[in-house]
Amino acid sequence: MTTQRILIIEDEPEIANYLRRGLVLEGFHVTVAADGPAGLAAAREMPHDLVILDLMLPGIDGLEVARRLRAASDVPIIILTARDAVADRVRGLENGADDYLVKPFAFEELLARIRVQLRRRQASSGSEVLHFGNLTLDTAARELRVGERRVELTAKEYDLLELFMRHPNQVLTREVIYDRVWGYDFGGESNIIEVYVRYLRQKLEAHGEPRVIHTVRGAGYILREE
Repeated sequence: MTTQRILIIEDEPEIANYLRRGLVLEGFHVTVAADGPAGLAAAREMPHDLVILDLMLPGIDGLEVARRLRAASDVPIIILTARDAVADRVRGLENGADDYLVKPFAFEELLARIRVQLRRRQASSGSEVLHFGNLTLDTAARELRVGERRVELTAKEYDLLELFMRHPNQVLTREVIYDRVWGYDFGGESNIIEVYVRYLRQKLEAHGEPRVIHTVRGAGYILREE
């Protein structure tokens, strides 16, 4: 099973390090960002399974970060804040947060809430149907349709396409793809990604359909319509 990734956006170093150490010990891969812009950049660069977000951040405040994260994806967001007023909690939830924890908090409670959100996301994604352009991907049946045409995919072709369709219009680096699809690094000389991208393109474009998986030179690949 691929290690689940958590992004912590927190400007207080002591709290950020406390959370990072605890979550790493629980088996998560953890990224830490110290302000709003850095947090948004980290979310764009690497798909995460959950975000822990402080409200009072430099650069861009936590409510705006939550709103932008939610506009871009369905990643679960847990807000941590010293603000305990009902109105603050409501604003956080209205801007896209899934849960809310007031500082100071017990790590065990945060961990329990993280696991609840991850279970909910996993359950909801079990029967999800993803759409992009003329592509329809049924994640329960692991079935792809290009327009009305049903397309057979191998297991790895499916995993790669699902990754792209869960992060449309976002550049995915080779490192992200290796981690999410293969679960380990083949090494810089491997061309396995190029091979599977070529397989997918052949199947998606077999009847003259427009290209949707594009190479971003020096960066990776992106699913987008021209």
